[in-house]
Amino acid sequence: MRLRNLLVPSAVLASVGTFLYTRLKRRLPRPAFKVPTVKPDLASFDETMVGATWVGHSTVLIHWYGLKILTDPVFSNRIGVHVGPVTFGMKRHTAPALSIEEIGHVDVILLSHAHMDHFDHKSLKRLITRDTVVISAPGTSKLLRKYPSLQTLEMHPHDKLTLANGLHVQAIPVAHWGNRFPWDKHMGYNGYVLKYKGVRMLFAGDTAYTESFNGLANKEPIDLAFFPIGAYQPESFEEAHCTPEQAWTMFKQSGAKRFFPMHWDTFVLSYEPVEEPYERLVAAAKLERDQIVIKTHGESIRL
Repeated sequence: MRLRNLLVPSAVLASVGTFLYTRLKRRLPRPAFKVPTVKPDLASFDETMVGATWVGHSTVLIHWYGLKILTDPVFSNRIGVHVGPVTFGMKRHTAPALSIEEIGHVDVILLSHAHMDHFDHKSLKRLITRDTVVISAPGTSKLLRKYPSLQTLEMHPHDKLTLANGLHVQAIPVAHWGNRFPWDKHMGYNGYVLKYKGVRMLFAGDTAYTESFNGLANKEPIDLAFFPIGAYQPESFEEAHCTPEQAWTMFKQSGAKRFFPMHWDTFVLSYEPVEEPYERLVAAAKLERDQIVIKTHGESIRL
């Protein structure tokens, strides 16, 4: 009886969401489905190397001196509300560059917030094992209770921790919102600074323009920074998503060395053409465009 009562609101919400999305769809771009043309060579990464591969959207596979870290893992063909075997929501138009089977065991899963294009239960169910450390945003750990991980850590902005494997993690405040459903007002959102064996990375998660990243590399270098560049039109979306120009500004303000663009050309979330974010980013970078290290799904950067 209790399960039935939970399913009814979810089904209603899914129906309303599908209706509204259908109304908006007239203005949304309709790209053809594609499979990435670049296939990552995971065999080339070993315990002596540091690198990152763009799987799609905000999902990045990081190989870090033997550690395997996965950010905001979403591998499903459709994201949204799951009602039995049916998912109500958006379909991806670019397939993941890697499958979960190809990735294999993951040491750390990093979750920026609970939005369904970043926090996908179908993917997490297949990825999380007892030995997987899962780091999530404020108020979201309850969504992970059914998974077998022996270490699920909920971090608030400015929190710092060091895992048993030596990975140091600092949660960074960003400008976004965290509700998975309208009533989840307690759920938060994070960016993260990661450090391991002398290398530092910045994962900005999902964010509008903010000065939270200013000067992060002043005391210690940031070797690689992951910033979102899509989902900014109409203009009202800029309250939660930065434009490519704003992403470039935040990157420069952080002092990081390399820009890894993400959160574009995977799901149609907004009105801009799917190719536009990268084009605008390159234009904003001007003569410094060589600092942008990834162009398409499946590409990797080795540090």
